[in-house]
Parts: sequence; structure tokens; C-alpha cells
Amino acid sequence: MGSAENRSHWLLWTLGLAPALAAADALPADPLERQCWLAHTSQRTAVDLREPISVHFSNLKSGYHVRTPFWIEFGVRGMGVIPAGNANEKAGHHHILIDTTLPRDHTAPIPFSSTHKHFGKGQTGTEIDLPPGRHTLRLLFADHAHKPYFVFSNEIAIEVVGKRSEPAPRVISGADFHDSCEAWYEDARSTPRAASGREVYVKNLRDDESVSSPFTLSLGVLGAGLGVAPAGTEIKDAGHFRLAFHQKGGNVQRQDLVDGRSEAIVDLPLGEYEAIVTLHDGAGGQLLKGTPVKFSVNRHDR
Repeated sequence: MGSAENRSHWLLWTLGLAPALAAADALPADPLERQCWLAHTSQRTAVDLREPISVHFSNLKSGYHVRTPFWIEFGVRGMGVIPAGNANEKAGHHHILIDTTLPRDHTAPIPFSSTHKHFGKGQTGTEIDLPPGRHTLRLLFADHAHKPYFVFSNEIAIEVVGKRSEPAPRVISGADFHDSCEAWYEDARSTPRAASGREVYVKNLRDDESVSSPFTLSLGVLGAGLGVAPAGTEIKDAGHFRLAFHQKGGNVQRQDLVDGRSEAIVDLPLGEYEAIVTLHDGAGGQLLKGTPVKFSVNRHDR
């Protein structure tokens, strides 16, 4: 897409005249499922500044019960993402350690094995298939040569309870809402994301949710060979995120995550918004545009 066409499309968005796209991820239609999902909104969007640099599982917690294959989302704070082979002291790429401990020699490259999964294309998530039973998972962030930074997540333990193809009792009961909600939510959050082709999207917010400001937005890319990289790089099929927040009345606020971050801390006034996430190559050209997500800010936590 040429620069003139990019400017034309951007003008349409800012004027609220853009052509309609497919609907964003919708809230559950079932009332109890919707209630359950919304009960976790503040948890999914919370701002966590306890560690300035850290990695974490965006969608899984220790103790979760999941069906396999299941989806894992990577989160990193304080650093950017960049494909392996590209030196950048402020960015790196993710690895998952499965049923194994941290490497004893932190100066050596992380090995390639069934227990050391590499995501050297700058991925923000992955689908994993594990046998039934208890498994431990840990994220480990590493540099261009697969040598670990001192940046790793807490180890979490999950229980794989069966195949995703097998029916599972994930019905929320009004009589036992808390426990049945948790079981349904764990299954919903670990369900692999269905996508056709390539996609850029907001991970942790669905259409028509309400949030407290400030809040965190987690961003993802999906599709063969697609990854994240800081601006100014020339890496094929990799780019950085931009966020635009359109408010009724024409006000627009933007964030450009030029350092390759995959999470953004957002602070907006009360009101209704439409968030649009786009992915841009090293020179700023648009690679992908996500589906707009409508949401509202209903309170400030300051």
C-alpha cells in the first residue's frame, strides 16, 4: 500500500468514515458466561509496575486446568521483542521451558529441545500440545544469540485434563457460580485463537467491555512467520505496534510502541472509545490493521 493510500485510510479513520470491518471478539452471549468474563476484566487489564522489567504468561496462571492443545500468550514489560539474530540490548525473544529448570549456565545459548521451545521470529503467543497430567512452564527471555537475559517468569504448574476434541463440562452454574465460572474461564482463556491468515489484535479486551484507567492493553500478532520488532529495523514480516483511541466527538489519542513493546499502559478520560491496533514495518509502513475494539472507561484509579 503506497504512502498516499495510507494517508487516505488514516484520514478516514480519524474522521470516523472508515469502511466497516469484521466484528471484534465479542462478549459471550450466555448471561452467566458474560458475567464471568466481565468479573475478570480488571484482573486482565491491571497495571503492574512491581518489576520494571519482567516476562509473564498473559493468559495462564498456576493451578489452571486446560485441555490440549492450548494457547499460551507471552507478556514482557520494560523491554521490546525482536526476532533472533538481531542484536538489540533493549529487546529479545521468548522461550518456554517445559518440565525443566532454568539453565545452570546463563552464559550459554538456550538449547533447542522438546523442553526448550524457541520463538525466534518475535512471536507473541503459541499453541502447545502436551500429554495429560501436571506440567510446569516458565518463560525465559533471551538475546539475539539465544543467550538468556536475567529476565524470566515465575514457574507455573498447570494440569492438562484431556484433549480439546473431547467434550468437557464447562457449563457455569448459578448455584455454584464461583467454581464453575473459574473452570469455564480457565478453559476460555486457554482456547487456541482461530485465525485465517495473518492478524494483529488486542489480547485482553473484548468488544463493549468497561475498564478503569489507567489500564494495560496486551497486543498480539498471529500468522505464519509474523513477529514483532522495533522501528528502524529491516526484518521481513516483523513490525511494531501502534494504537489509536478514537472518542466520540473526534478526539484521537495515539501510542507508537517503537521499541517493540507488546504491552501498553493506557490512561484515558472517562468516556466511550474505539481502539485500533496496527502493525508497522521498520520504515513505518503499515503491515496489518486490527479490527476496532469498542470499550468504555468508567472510572479512574488514581
